[in-house]
Amino acid sequence: MRDTLGVLLAGGAGERLFPLTRDRAKPAVPFAGQYRIIDITLSNCINSDLRHVYILTQYKALSLNRHIREGWGPVVANELGEFIEILPPMQRVSKSWYQGTADAVYQNIYSIGSEEPKYVLILSGDHIYKMNYGLMLKQHQDSGADVTLATLPIAPSEVSAFGVVEVARNGEVTGFEEKPKETRIRSPFNPEMVDVSMGIYLFNTDVLLPELLKDAEDPDSKHDFGHDILPKILGRFKMHAYNFVDENRQKALYWRDVGTLEAYYEANMDVASVSPTFNLYDKSWPMRTRPYQYPPAKFVFGEPGRTGMAINSIVCAGSIVSGAVVRNSVVSQDVRVNSYADVDSSIVFSHVNIGRHCRIRHAIIDRDVHIPDGTVIGYDATEDKKNYFVSASGLTVVTRDYSVYENPVSPDFLQQGTHWS
Repeated sequence: MRDTLGVLLAGGAGERLFPLTRDRAKPAVPFAGQYRIIDITLSNCINSDLRHVYILTQYKALSLNRHIREGWGPVVANELGEFIEILPPMQRVSKSWYQGTADAVYQNIYSIGSEEPKYVLILSGDHIYKMNYGLMLKQHQDSGADVTLATLPIAPSEVSAFGVVEVARNGEVTGFEEKPKETRIRSPFNPEMVDVSMGIYLFNTDVLLPELLKDAEDPDSKHDFGHDILPKILGRFKMHAYNFVDENRQKALYWRDVGTLEAYYEANMDVASVSPTFNLYDKSWPMRTRPYQYPPAKFVFGEPGRTGMAINSIVCAGSIVSGAVVRNSVVSQDVRVNSYADVDSSIVFSHVNIGRHCRIRHAIIDRDVHIPDGTVIGYDATEDKKNYFVSASGLTVVTRDYSVYENPVSPDFLQQGTHWS
């Protein structure tokens, strides 16, 4: 893919993931303990041998920028002309922030043009899936298409959240419906399913750049690929659909938009389960991330009622489960779960201290939080709402500003060397 430039859109605010996106961009939200959401798409790029990537950031991007710079810059060979580079809004061609997906790419049109790629692959940094972009490029070349968009078959009952793509039997795109309440369109390959856009677009560069210039001059445009660019070029250029080929190698296709707290929570619970649908342990399609220098995870004490253990869980490096029980949960780096605590069906971000005798279930604990001894979270929504954020579905989120405690550090935490209290 040497003649292809990847442009990864990572500037979204992710309002539906609030409060996890209050202090960070959506692609920077942790996933599966040690990863960030954006790592999944970047891993797909490296595994597909796509090594020329611009990442367009905007919203609260400090932690995301640091993660990319320290974790992904060293992955590619700069001396060979490879790069993974961050492009924040520079207002070179506009005085405004990015107004939409197409506008974000347009505002970086000079950077894209300077690389002189034959193809430009537009990607999103906030989805969970495994995909070989090289296969999409091969179909694009073989079909002679000017534009190829990746599509996914879904049930007709789910179309209201997606852009529906009408596809002919030869794979050519013949129509669009943007997030319809219902549709009569069906996939030509499976009449019980509907093909929808995955937000992945492959353009011939000589088609993309002029269309971006036209769109920028249109005062009525929302400057969005799905809403404006693609419908406008339909019929004027050859547009094909690429049926998603899943490198996850499971019976069912796996592609998740983790844009809501519930979807994000379920995706994390899946990877911690006994037989996860999304396989992180497939050596043929490895998931990469920024390396962290932490010691191994540790589980201490084996007394009756005070046994440090984790069941059906992910526990990352630097974490210590000290006489506590962790079940069906995802625990990030540098977390301390102190004696007699019980953590069930929860997501714990990094640098968290959970005090003695705490009971936590069906919750997300943001980073740098100290949970006082004896705290109960996730058992009474009415009580939780007094101190924490509770979603409409009843998922409790403890945010980073939670600090209502008298003794934030448990005796176990003070004795990290011996783990005795």
